Order: sequence, then structure tokens, then C-alpha cells
Amino acid sequence: MKKNPFSDVPIPVGRALRKLGHDIRDARRRRRIPVAILAERASVSRTTLNKVEKGEPGVSLGIYATVLFVLGMIDRLADIADLRHDAVGLELEEENLPERIRLPRPGKRKGEA
Repeated sequence: MKKNPFSDVPIPVGRALRKLGHDIRDARRRRRIPVAILAERASVSRTTLNKVEKGEPGVSLGIYATVLFVLGMIDRLADIADLRHDAVGLELEEENLPERIRLPRPGKRKGEA
């Protein structure tokens, strides 16, 4: 019996990968690129490209990135974890900002007692 490749990842991760795979498949079709040609250009087998288009989690990120590059979509990959889009991280950073900043006293330097 075959094991479901999505059983080892959280459900939202599986959904996101399936969507990515379907989007890659649709992008290939819109460009009218056959599977064999895209696989050759990405230096992967047709079987691996099939797994990419299904969004299987066992395929390496490098292969996903290479396929996106071949399709001319690599620029969007660089923005996935961009700091500007990290709302939680920015909020946490804001919580740790000091409430006030004091100027050093005249005559005393840092490290002096």
C-alpha cells in the first residue's frame, strides 16, 4: 500500500504545497511548455516534475526553485520570508523596544564605575 506523501506534514503546509504545484502546472500550461521540455530545462526527470506539479513535500526546495526559475517566476520566491511581510516578527520586535532612551551623564563614560 502506498503512503500518502502529505501525511507527514501539517495540513496547511500540504495545502500550500498543493497550491504551489498546481500554480506551477498552470504556469507551464499557459506557456504551452510540454512536461518533457520543462523537465529537461530544469534538469530533472519527468517523474520529479510530476511530483512538483502535485506539490509533493518530498521534493527538494532547490528543485521547486529551479522549476520556478525556468518558468521565469524566481523573483517571487525571494520575497517569501521578506522582513516587510513578517507581521508577527515586526510586532514582537516592537514590543521589545525600550520605552525611553536616556542620554549618558556628562563626565561618565560607558564601563566606568
